[in-house]
Parts: sequence; structure tokens; C-alpha cells
Amino acid sequence: MIIFFLLLYCTSSQISFAASEKLTVAMYGGNWGEAFLRCVADPFTQETGIAVAAEFGTSTVTLAKLQQQKSKPTIDVAWMDGGISELAYAANVLDNLEPTTIPNLKNVLDKAIYTRDAHTFAVSTGFYSLGLIYNTNLVKQVPNSWKDLWQAEFARTIALPSPANSSGVPFLFFLSEVWAIPTSDLTPLYNKLRILDVALFFDSSGAASNAFQSGEAIIGAHFSVGAWDLIDKGFPINFIIPKEGVWATDTRLHLIKGAPNHQAATQFINKALSQDAAICLATRLYLGPALKNVELPDEVTRKLPWGKGGSINDLRLFDWREINVRRAEITDDWNRKVTNH
Repeated sequence: MIIFFLLLYCTSSQISFAASEKLTVAMYGGNWGEAFLRCVADPFTQETGIAVAAEFGTSTVTLAKLQQQKSKPTIDVAWMDGGISELAYAANVLDNLEPTTIPNLKNVLDKAIYTRDAHTFAVSTGFYSLGLIYNTNLVKQVPNSWKDLWQAEFARTIALPSPANSSGVPFLFFLSEVWAIPTSDLTPLYNKLRILDVALFFDSSGAASNAFQSGEAIIGAHFSVGAWDLIDKGFPINFIIPKEGVWATDTRLHLIKGAPNHQAATQFINKALSQDAAICLATRLYLGPALKNVELPDEVTRKLPWGKGGSINDLRLFDWREINVRRAEITDDWNRKVTNH
């Protein structure tokens, strides 16, 4: 009888401990955060009994918090974009992702695992692209090239990302390829952008969506996730991949160095790399799966960042190290040569 009560006490204590344990996960807000909660956090809590406290914010805000908390972090796991991910690694706030504690790493595509100096600092949970979108009621001739933005009929109706947006600087690198302009001197590209009669250079994805909803913009660049969100809500929008292709990046998970709940954090990342999570994120956000052999219905696959019949190999993925090195320089040039600020 005593042994029975001891076992009961120990079991109850373990359940109570699991129920009281809390994992702090930094993630984006809006429909992104909702998807991360439904696809990863909620199932994780159901399986482990560990509660997840979401800390919403942009990638740059999350990085600032991690740097401030470096000596005593409160965040265990963080979702951050490509580019900011590399800056976080350089800031020495990320721990190594080990296959022994995160076994689902073996199922991830090679291009979706990020390693530097034998240190795996990030893993992708899905890819998205910056494609060309337009209002189907107001644009009669379907565009098929990024160069179509320079047609006179689109004056004062174009939306493009500014360097303040995470896609802004890499999009300039991408446009330099479209126009065959060497990245060593982007002045000819700045000249082209200066004469482009743009309705707005947006700083956030939300600002872009608002512009297309209100009709302030009828054509331009937008993230595949934001574009399909508008389309699914019934707005007369179409998302296309022009003949020159699309620039793309991904949303990545990171284990924070010195995380107060290290073991639970690795369990969470492992759950995020499951087939169920990948299917859920692809269905909710149309993120291109970072896992191998993910099967999705046709209605979802046609909305993935690489388009129907495509794959990760069709995406233009840049070396973020080159972009980050030149980020300040390009932002300064943009302000002086494009927007005259």
C-alpha cells in the first residue's frame, strides 16, 4: 500500500511538473502566429503537457530581445526569417541543433538546414516567395515579366518593398539580375526605380496587403503568403511567378543559447519538423515544406511559393551573408538615390 501511494505521488508530481512547465516561443503575429500555434504549439502541448507562451514580434524585434537577454534569456525557441537568422548567429545567441535530441532533422531537405563552422544554427519550417501580384478587375493584360511594372499604364499604382522590409534589399539584388545590372554598382537600378511611378514602397507585409485591399495599389510585389491570404478572402487578386522567376526565403526555428527549458525546447523543434506540422503549415500559409516527401492536395500545391509542378530548386535563394554585409550601404543609397530622403 505504501509503495502504491509512493508511485501515485511520484506520478502525480510528474504530471503536475509537466503541466506547470512553460516554454516561451518567439514568433510572428497575425495569420502567421495563428498558424504556428495551431500547427505546432497546440499539438506539442497536447502531447507533452507543456504550455507554450507565445511572444509575438517581427524577426528584428526578436533579435533585439535575444541580444538584450543574452546573459539570461527568457526565450527558449525563436522563429526568425532568413537574413535575421544569420545576424542572430553572428550575435552568438543561438545554440547548436543536434540530431541526437532533434531526430526529425534527418527528414529535412539539405537546403533547409543552416550550418556554419560545423554549427547547425537554424532549420527551416517552410519557404515563401516574393512574387508578382495584380488586381484582376483592373489589370486586363496578365503580366508575365517583372519588367512589365515599368509600363506607363501602371503609373502610381505599384507597390514594392522598401529596404526597411525584410525582402527589400534581397529584392534589389534580384531585380539587378532581371535587368542584368552588376551588383557591384547598383546605380543603374536605382535610376530605373527612381523613374518608376510607385504608389508606395511598403515597410511591412501588412502595409502591402492593405494597399492591395484598398485599391491604392493594383500591381506589384508581395509575399506568396500574404497574396494567397487576400485571394482566399475573396479579393480580386492573382499571384504569378514571372518568367524571370521569384526571390524566396524561409521561416526558421532556432534554439536559444542558455534557454531555461532546453530539453523541452528541443522537443518543440522536433515537433515542428514533423510531417503533420509541415502539412498543416502548407495548408494554412502555403509555405513550401522544408521536409522530404510531404504529400499535399493539388489545391495546396498550386499555391506553394514555387508554383504548380515546381520545387525548392526553382526558387532563387541568395547568400544572406553578402546581403547583410551590404545592407547598410544599400539602404543609404536607396534613401539618397531613389526616395531622396
